[in-house]
Amino acid sequence: MSTPADITKPLHGVRLVEFEGLGPGPLAAMMLADLGAEVTTLVRPGPAVAMERLAGKDYNPLRRGKRIEQVDLKKPEGLARAMELIVAADALIEGNRPGVMERLGLGPADCAARHPKLVYGRMTGWGQQGPLAQAAGHDLNYVALTGLLSLAARNGQPPIVPPTVVGDAAGALGLAFGITSALLDVRGGGAGRVVDAAIVDIVAMLGTLVQWMRAGGQMDGHEPSPFHDSPFYDTYTCSDGGFVTLAPIEPQFYAQLLSRLHLDDVDPQAQYNKAAWPALKTRLAELFRSQPRAHWCALLEGSDTCFAPVLSLAEAAAHPHNRARGTYTTDAQGAIAVAAAPRFLPFPLMNQPETTK
Repeated sequence: MSTPADITKPLHGVRLVEFEGLGPGPLAAMMLADLGAEVTTLVRPGPAVAMERLAGKDYNPLRRGKRIEQVDLKKPEGLARAMELIVAADALIEGNRPGVMERLGLGPADCAARHPKLVYGRMTGWGQQGPLAQAAGHDLNYVALTGLLSLAARNGQPPIVPPTVVGDAAGALGLAFGITSALLDVRGGGAGRVVDAAIVDIVAMLGTLVQWMRAGGQMDGHEPSPFHDSPFYDTYTCSDGGFVTLAPIEPQFYAQLLSRLHLDDVDPQAQYNKAAWPALKTRLAELFRSQPRAHWCALLEGSDTCFAPVLSLAEAAAHPHNRARGTYTTDAQGAIAVAAAPRFLPFPLMNQPETTK
């Protein structure tokens, strides 16, 4: 029987040059390396001060599966080496401000003249054009400009700061998707091209579901929202200071939650009676505050109540579901590594009937 290890990785044979930057660009290159691409990462001489301040000097999971080469782009020999690698590659990733690569003589026009089939991936926050293109920014700023950060606020309070996965990691995934899409076209006979991966664009695109719900009056309006005001889509505090989440949007799942919590006097058919939401939310808050998180996990986890505990990063690595899937591994120093995703599995072999002669 074939196993996942028997499958050739889908980007096997693809060669990519990465000009190492911060965050989303290296993450996109790591994703492509995980899928089998041969990634050569060009790093500047000297310490990476900003990266080391954020994550330390000794552990950089974003370099997983890459070949690291130090290149000084301020010197002619460094530029020549970079172009040598680009000409031999299928794709490139850079995350500088617009215009930097052009001034180095490594911009899209320079590369296209030597390698017209190249896929040139550009990772930025604001994009290659627009009034903010030259402005500095980070994950939080880009998500704010999409309008989606406003959805993290409630009752007139400031929005919470979301994890960087919302902006930087979404941008990385968008760039990786764009590069693989362009490579598919090139291998089918198409021309090389630039992939303009702006975090603000990609996060906005991922908000399509939100825009659809907004059009239906479910958020960003004056009416109470199921995603901000309802008792069935929220986080709750437990007696030990832990937190749990509920999200039984579908009627059948909501009915199961009420049953398991023994709220027999609450009509499941009145789930969207918005006038009753505040009182029921208060009641649920008091109920969850009466027991520790472990109690609610034992009662609800694994059921169709759409429940999950809020775990710390260390707890997530040790959770039975994540351990069973091998999602995380922890080394002797406590550093947590995350497995490549998505995963690729072989088609199951069907039993073929014997033929008769």
